[in-house]
Amino acid sequence: MPSQWQSSPEASRLIIERAHEELLAGNLDDQRLQQVRPLVRASWERSWRGRVGPESPPALELGLDELEEYRRAHPLAAVMDTIRGLLLPGTPEDAGVVIAIGDQAGRLLWIEGDRQLQSLTDDMGFVAGANWAEDAVGTTAPGTALALGQSVQIRGAEHYNRLVHPWSCTAAPVRDPETQRVLGVIDITGGPEVVTPQARLLVDATARAVESELLITRLRARAEEAPRLHALPTRTRAAARATLHVLGRDRARLETASDHEESVIELSARHAAILLMLAVNRQGLSAERLTELVYGADVSPDTLRPEMVRLRKVLEQRMPELVPESRPYRLPVTLDTDAQDVMSLLDRGAHRVALTAYRGPVLPESTSPGVEEFRETVRAALREAMLSEASLDVLLSYAEIPEGQSDAEALRLALEMLPARSPKRPGLVARIERLERSQA
Repeated sequence: MPSQWQSSPEASRLIIERAHEELLAGNLDDQRLQQVRPLVRASWERSWRGRVGPESPPALELGLDELEEYRRAHPLAAVMDTIRGLLLPGTPEDAGVVIAIGDQAGRLLWIEGDRQLQSLTDDMGFVAGANWAEDAVGTTAPGTALALGQSVQIRGAEHYNRLVHPWSCTAAPVRDPETQRVLGVIDITGGPEVVTPQARLLVDATARAVESELLITRLRARAEEAPRLHALPTRTRAAARATLHVLGRDRARLETASDHEESVIELSARHAAILLMLAVNRQGLSAERLTELVYGADVSPDTLRPEMVRLRKVLEQRMPELVPESRPYRLPVTLDTDAQDVMSLLDRGAHRVALTAYRGPVLPESTSPGVEEFRETVRAALREAMLSEASLDVLLSYAEIPEGQSDAEALRLALEMLPARSPKRPGLVARIERLERSQA
């Protein structure tokens, strides 16, 4: 049977509405229900079996004072600026969409965006403090996304509650980046434009960017706290996450964090290069190859071995779980790096967070061939993402860091993307002209 999305929007709406009527009448075997998307049909049945009212407005579960207090303590409060920047660019009041951020129970905490649309969505109870979980109002993008643990798009008449039929929405859950527990949900509501594939990609990318920002914030907080914590060398260690910080640092910082303790070591340039190469090459390296990456070609592995002995002694005292194995040289546990975190963020489309996390070149003073190659890989990946995928405001932020300040191509691209009357244009033109004169 062809999908209903291949027919006209009006015909699709009528088919779905008739199927909805049959469901509410208890005719779950009616053939018209087979023309409804399986995801929607399954959600309808859950709502119907849960005796959700098809025309009842949602309950307001959080009063004004309670809502304010709850929002201040909620983990997503710290990332609201990121959400606004990604989903409400320009003037939020005229954005043409409404965004909603809810908690893990489906209660809406923030409603922002187009003021005219907000005045209309208020009529169906789409307000802060209201419960929009699936078991409260039936099939909706935020409620069903929480129920399924994945991003969801719901078009017009697909909503279980008839009050919501004039609207469409896309939503994605946000998870704790370490425990994977659902923290809440991000939703955009409006007309047909909010249920396009591009809209889903945007909402998914926003959720991933939020998760990454939460993780980065935690890691920074732990790094600031770490100097005050001193672990005993003989103490039995719990499973820990180890991270090597190499961005913008001549002396790398190695830190581990577990539920019980944290430890930080500042490494020499040579030890930093060895650990970075082992972290990047997790499958392991022969003595000859590791020597080449750290010291260069035509250097004997005998040069590497005493340095490995010294590194092992350092790690045995403070972080024994990271002592490298031999034949081949490799780390017994995963060692993450802040540089690889940036690469991962770029791969996931979280350009703004990646740029924030990029503290500078990888071990900028290191002359180890492997470090130099990895440094260029990270720099090139960041630049390529900025030029090919980043939004205008992220590109302008890139133009302010050392790598972007002398990047004429990035500056020209930003100039092309700026509106004709933007006050930022003269400054960009002047910078481009200075670069051209200096290169002439």
